Amino acid sequence: MTVAAPTPRAGLAARLPAFPWDSLAQAKTTANGHPDGIVDLSVGTPVDPTPPSVQAALAAAADRPGYPTTVGTAELRTALVDFVRRHRAAPEQLDETGVLPTVGSKELVAHLPFQLGIGPGDVVAFPHIAYPTYDMGARFVGAQALPLDLAALAAHGDAALPDTAVIGRIRLLWLNSPSNPSGEVLDAAQLAAIVTWARERGIIVASDECYALLPWTVSEVPSVLDPRVSGGELEGLLCVYSLSKQSNLAGYRAAFVAGDPALVGELLAVRKQAGMMLPGPIQTAMTVALGDDDAAAGQREIYRSRREVLEPALRAAGGEVHGSQAGLYLWTTFGEKALTTVDRLAGLGVLVAPGMFYGEDGGAFVRVALTATDERIAAAAQRLARY
Repeated sequence: MTVAAPTPRAGLAARLPAFPWDSLAQAKTTANGHPDGIVDLSVGTPVDPTPPSVQAALAAAADRPGYPTTVGTAELRTALVDFVRRHRAAPEQLDETGVLPTVGSKELVAHLPFQLGIGPGDVVAFPHIAYPTYDMGARFVGAQALPLDLAALAAHGDAALPDTAVIGRIRLLWLNSPSNPSGEVLDAAQLAAIVTWARERGIIVASDECYALLPWTVSEVPSVLDPRVSGGELEGLLCVYSLSKQSNLAGYRAAFVAGDPALVGELLAVRKQAGMMLPGPIQTAMTVALGDDDAAAGQREIYRSRREVLEPALRAAGGEVHGSQAGLYLWTTFGEKALTTVDRLAGLGVLVAPGMFYGEDGGAFVRVALTATDERIAAAAQRLARY
């Protein structure tokens, strides 16, 4: 008997755009052909060692036969509270009920709309030049994705929206300061204006602050948890943070969310049902990383030195670096289409990411990462002299 093959169904994946970095395959092949090898500045993945203190903690915690908890160990929750009070100006009322470890920050960004019960008919807003996963999170649940100029929103409120008819449907507003990709930083007054606007309309504000401990040309990177921004109240606010960048823990998937205990409680309830647990040994290692400020400060200085090599090389080659006040990227334009720049730099063996990956307004920019070894950064600077 012949059994008919099942008819393929158009699932969620069929409704999503292609993964952006897949389109760099040809440029990567070109760059790989350079006699001295590729300098890959397209993805911000850390290349330096994980701090020894964290490696030792992970090894010591390797024997964990039981299941971890979604909420995290008591030691980890205490370390999270201490971290956001020290580094994100969280008020004293933020305690262990307002923090939750997550399996990296991208997982949370992608699934936050679902975990908050957002769906078709609702709107998820985010920066108009932004990490594409904010958009994906809206698409996953069938919500409308709404890119916004957040500086304009801070200054002009409703007038900054392309269509004020959507205001009543916005359920979630993402902030990202410092921005990935542009490195732009919103100051405390701008953040406070946005939070006030959102609260008056019943909109949850989630602030992605993963690059906050990497400032360059600004004196501070304020948090949504800062009383100057929040008014001392946590209601409706979430801060998302990752140790991938500051502590070279991208491979550990160690991140967290902190803020409104009621919202954190909602996320915990959903995540327990879904089994979204940070592995036990990683929880132990993350606890140590949260307290190792010396390692994070040392890594920041490594990135500072790489920036001091790469930024002037880009400018000398005719590039204009915009924003880039903090974070791991130099948001650069050569006055041409982004893909033209990508192809020309690939001919020099340097791979960068085109700005349209991050929104239509990025079409003339490329994102140049600082995440390569000192030797590769120096090689890129030398090659740019021939751009």
